[in-house]
Amino acid sequence: MVKRYCFRSLLWGGMLLIIQTVAWAQVNQGKTYQGLYLDALTVRDVQSGFDVQAFIERVRRDTTFYKAFKTLRILNYRMYNDIEIVTKEQETKATYNSSCRQEIKNHCRSMVVEQEKVSGDFFKKDRQYRYRTAGLYDHLFFTHGSICNENNIVAQTRFTGTTKYEEQLRILIFNPGRRITGIPGIGENVAIFEAPYFSKYNFYLSRTVYNGDSCYVFTAHPKPQHKNQVVINELKTWFRVNDFTIMARDYSLSFRTWIYDFDVEMKVKLKKTAQYLVPYEVAYKGSWHVFTKPREIARFTAIFTDFH
Repeated sequence: MVKRYCFRSLLWGGMLLIIQTVAWAQVNQGKTYQGLYLDALTVRDVQSGFDVQAFIERVRRDTTFYKAFKTLRILNYRMYNDIEIVTKEQETKATYNSSCRQEIKNHCRSMVVEQEKVSGDFFKKDRQYRYRTAGLYDHLFFTHGSICNENNIVAQTRFTGTTKYEEQLRILIFNPGRRITGIPGIGENVAIFEAPYFSKYNFYLSRTVYNGDSCYVFTAHPKPQHKNQVVINELKTWFRVNDFTIMARDYSLSFRTWIYDFDVEMKVKLKKTAQYLVPYEVAYKGSWHVFTKPREIARFTAIFTDFH
């Protein structure tokens, strides 16, 4: 009887092992595990106890990426700016290159332009920006005059006055995946971790080495049947394995209506400086068109150094 019981247990154990092996083999071949496509390295992590659902929830609730950009408001740093406006044939129409230094004194920030070089019709005669991309860049990165008593807190953000427009742009560009109020047609569409948009995407998790650090790479792509219905075409984020710090993020956004359309790609690299996570390189290229106005195609790179 004991022998029969042991044999039966061994048989069931063997069958269970076979089932598990087949399941993991299917995952290795591109099958999903808890709603996520896993590569071979991540499969081994899951077998060792990595919690996929907890990781997805961490990605969904992440505010550290947005916080990294808000941290630019409270630090001294030097910034190098390179903006180029091009034609459909990729010929240069106008450029702007400069180096700036942000200074924090008595809880107030101000910016000094150290060098500047302009070509083409980048500015109007009154030095107002001729191009929307230049205005966007200004809203995101430049400081005019003295701005006081700011912080890098991202919780319970409140929009008031002209700040609402600026903050909406910051959230759309620097916190993709979060619902945004006040932007018809786009605000809910970017909430890819919420129903019904979640079901329109495939999600992938892999593991690789990025800048010398072992990282999890989380990627979202719209399913083929939904690719023309969504705003986020790709969202790819590198999380450092040992502490889940975001090391980089690439993403592509597009949207089309009869009034306007845009197609934008951005690549952002981050690093730890002192106790803060900050961006050190932002690369952008995009095409914008608004009804009754000519299409605008531009690219820019912002480099941040000397944080303290």
